[in-house]
Amino acid sequence: MASLEKVSIALTDEQVSALEAAVEAGEYATTSEIVQEAVRDWQLKRELRQEDIKLLRQMWDAGVTSGSAGELDLKELRRQARARLESANETPSNAD
Repeated sequence: MASLEKVSIALTDEQVSALEAAVEAGEYATTSEIVQEAVRDWQLKRELRQEDIKLLRQMWDAGVTSGSAGELDLKELRRQARARLESANETPSNAD
């Protein structure tokens, strides 16, 4: 088992109350257990974010090395985007 180290954190009264309520409800054994789970969740989220950043950089580099997209007609691009938006916002009619 990993060794444990005590650290001090500052929480609002509302946050402490929420932790204590979860313990009293039997969801967790201790408030420390809740904080440990929160840190594990944060670590996973951080890893996933780093992977996303790495993938975006790779995609950016691939796009840059692929060369120019050529001349763009911004008016046509806006027209297409508006058409897609209108199409997405249309709700199907449920007429009987």
